[in-house]
Amino acid sequence: MHEPRGMSRVADKLIALTELIRLEKPYGALLLLWPSLWALTIASEGRPSVRLVVLFCLGAWIMRSAGCAMNDLADRGIDGRVARTRHRPLPSGRLTPPEALVTIVALLLIAAWIVWQLPPLTRWLSVPGILLAVSYPFTKRFFPAPQFVMGVAFGWGVPMAWSAVRSDLNPTAWLLFAATVCWAAAYDTIYAMMDETDDARLGVHSTARLFGRGSWLAVIGLEVIMLALLVWAGRRAGLHPVFFSALAAVGLLFLYQASRVKMQPDRETAFRLFRAHVGVGLIILLGIELDYALVPMVIR
Repeated sequence: MHEPRGMSRVADKLIALTELIRLEKPYGALLLLWPSLWALTIASEGRPSVRLVVLFCLGAWIMRSAGCAMNDLADRGIDGRVARTRHRPLPSGRLTPPEALVTIVALLLIAAWIVWQLPPLTRWLSVPGILLAVSYPFTKRFFPAPQFVMGVAFGWGVPMAWSAVRSDLNPTAWLLFAATVCWAAAYDTIYAMMDETDDARLGVHSTARLFGRGSWLAVIGLEVIMLALLVWAGRRAGLHPVFFSALAAVGLLFLYQASRVKMQPDRETAFRLFRAHVGVGLIILLGIELDYALVPMVIR
């Protein structure tokens, strides 16, 4: 028995929608989530509320999904001219721009409901977060280093998470934010290396194009600054050797990655190096969690 044509079309649309929001590729949501969990854990001195953890996990997934949809909507003309992205739902015609727009609005409404569960300061901080998510896809047209804009967008969850716990912002929160900006700019530079040739042909800006063969120096420089900022934040927060040992392990991984980036990796290798940063964020989070769990509170 053949499946009714109407049901087949609905199934095709649903599959295309999951691809639009990258449901099958959770690493982007995790990269967005980890810094928020760093901030939640440090701000609560190792005891974040389950409610806040759940809200920020949901928020990271929703906003990353909305960001992907906004990026694809803005880049649909470009994506159709790049081999890696021409089969995405919009350039391939499996979804229409109005359908993508409805998806974005629905996701933003869900995000607004999540934000409404948080303290007033956090709600106000969500406004620039939305503006960053909406504007980032367009910065690639005119700004030579859009990875830094993406870094600010990915890092904005840090002050939001911190304010959700303490209803204020202190220098430690901003150190975590600055570290996240550097980290995101570094791993997104590696990601941009996959499309460097196509970006040059189409006039799309990226830090991979900006730094060229010196991209490995830019990446390792940003990662060194990130680690230095995290050390500073950790000292201000009273963290101990468990956390700093986690940072040392991350530093060794960064050195290995820099050696691979220096060799101008092919597309597949660059993607693997980028995806490894999901593990970096997790190592740092575990370092924070274990530091609070293993070091007696009396020492603090």
